[in-house]
Amino acid sequence: MRNTITAGVLAMALAASTIATPLSAVAAEDQFNDTQKNELHNIIREYLLENPQILNEMIEKLQVAERQQQEERAKAAISTNAEKIFRSPYDIVVGNPDGNVTMVEFFDYNCGYCKRSMADVLRMTEEDKDVRIVLKEFPILSEGSVIAAHAALAARKQDKYWEMHLALMGAQGGIDGLEKVLEVAKEAGLDVDKLQADMEAERAAHDKIIDETRNLAQELGINGTPAFIIDNQLVPGAAPYEQLVASVKSVREAGGCKYC
Repeated sequence: MRNTITAGVLAMALAASTIATPLSAVAAEDQFNDTQKNELHNIIREYLLENPQILNEMIEKLQVAERQQQEERAKAAISTNAEKIFRSPYDIVVGNPDGNVTMVEFFDYNCGYCKRSMADVLRMTEEDKDVRIVLKEFPILSEGSVIAAHAALAARKQDKYWEMHLALMGAQGGIDGLEKVLEVAKEAGLDVDKLQADMEAERAAHDKIIDETRNLAQELGINGTPAFIIDNQLVPGAAPYEQLVASVKSVREAGGCKYC
């Protein structure tokens, strides 16, 4: 009869090394002859079949390690790109422009989760009078998203970016093209003819803004919307309002912004 403790230790050790460092596992196996390798493989197989929960434990541990690595990479990228993230001359700032903590949002007007998070962003501006919010146009879902972003940026020429932003976020159904965008703009009280002319005249400038945001997102590992940055914290997805508030609070309690 095999020593089951030894078998379990061998199984866990070799399986763990296979997941974490496959090259080292191969090197370890090369130290055994074919008979010993077959015996090891049988021991591992039998042990894992008898204790399948070990694989879940290993996967969970690996996922935790990967999340930690992603967080560290994001913090490094935030440090390197702080000026573009928090103080780009192209950004739209709402809330308190002199607030002591900045929250940055990457969003897409066709993103349902962004529309859902809009209520939390508005609530933040109402309930925290010392937060500065930076909005970054990040149209990634469709060509309609790109057109909507261009329209919102062009609305600045009428000092109506915020009105256009709220209208696009509140628009029912998808934004699939210029006709829908102009319909939304008209309902929001913009001069539609001027908006369309400004969209065309400023196209190259707006492309530059959107490209900068896309490049930032790539460096930060952001591949979906919404995504929030609060000082050196990256908060992916439609985080609950309470989580955003807690992140802002933690920055203040730690002595204030490092980068924002």
